Amino acid sequence: MSTSIAQPVAQAASAAASDAASAAVSDSASAAVSDAAIAAASAPVDQWGAAPAAASNDFLGAAHSAVSTGIDWWHPFNDAVIPLSDWVGLALSWVVTHFRPAFQAIRVPINYLLSSVELGLQSMPQLLMLLLIFLIAWRVNGRKLAIGSVIAFVLIGLIGAWSEAMVTLALVLTSLIFCILIGLPLGIAVARSDRLQEVMRPGLDAMQTTPAFVYLVPVVMLFGIGNVPGVVVTIIFALAPLIRLTNLGIRQVRPDLIEASRSFGASPWQLLVRVQLPLALPTIMAGVNQALMLSLSMVVIASMIAVGGLGQMVLRGIGRLDMGLATVGGVGIVLMAIVLDRMTQSMGQVRKGA
Repeated sequence: MSTSIAQPVAQAASAAASDAASAAVSDSASAAVSDAAIAAASAPVDQWGAAPAAASNDFLGAAHSAVSTGIDWWHPFNDAVIPLSDWVGLALSWVVTHFRPAFQAIRVPINYLLSSVELGLQSMPQLLMLLLIFLIAWRVNGRKLAIGSVIAFVLIGLIGAWSEAMVTLALVLTSLIFCILIGLPLGIAVARSDRLQEVMRPGLDAMQTTPAFVYLVPVVMLFGIGNVPGVVVTIIFALAPLIRLTNLGIRQVRPDLIEASRSFGASPWQLLVRVQLPLALPTIMAGVNQALMLSLSMVVIASMIAVGGLGQMVLRGIGRLDMGLATVGGVGIVLMAIVLDRMTQSMGQVRKGA
């Protein structure tokens, strides 16, 4: 009987011992988990969110498996193979980092000339400005053009766009002056060298075919925003036709006239100034006319980088869905373009007739 009683007691004791052991194990495990949690919380946090080793291994394995699958020859252009955008971004960032002071120095003469022209146009009495326009147009092509030019600018004033028109006129004239200062010597140099012509032709093609919006990003990064960067982007956009037509006009001069001038002992400078340029002037004036029209067409686009004038009126009207304001700016641009186009065309025709 004592043996039968001792067996349940022993079983109960062993069960209690096993429960105590498992409780101790669970307590030690929970203590280890809490210690690990405290250590993880006190450990420095990786702010950049580095991926764990398993994920890194999985990524490498996935990349390896993706490479091993090969190229989809039916659709080979779904992914970029040549990282052109990255290259351009890196190159532009390098230029901005190392040459930004030089580009800021370029702003100085442009800003000086633009400020002077704009101040002169804005401070001039409006009636005196109309008289000056009348005299210039009359000198260029007679009374008919003079009266039409005055009527056009009177309409610009009557619709309330006179001040903005003077800002636009200052921008266009400043851009045209720099286009002539840069484009005319380049056109002469291209006309005198076939090798230089072959070198510059791809660049001129790119300048004429690149959309105008593309010029805005590098110009803003290098020069900032405002009227001066607007003049810079307008110069780049309008320069190519003047170079091309200057080159064309000089190359079209008759060879017998050049030979006759050389036979009379004309120097290369005299040949250029007294023979080639006068005979090529109608074609050069056509290039000036094209540069002027392209400058006016750039006015609205350049207003996106805070360029003032009539283009800013059009942009504000579009942004506010104010068709009246946009129409006022558009009509002002059209009237000014007609007047300036007729004047430059008449200059070329007068020189040609002379």
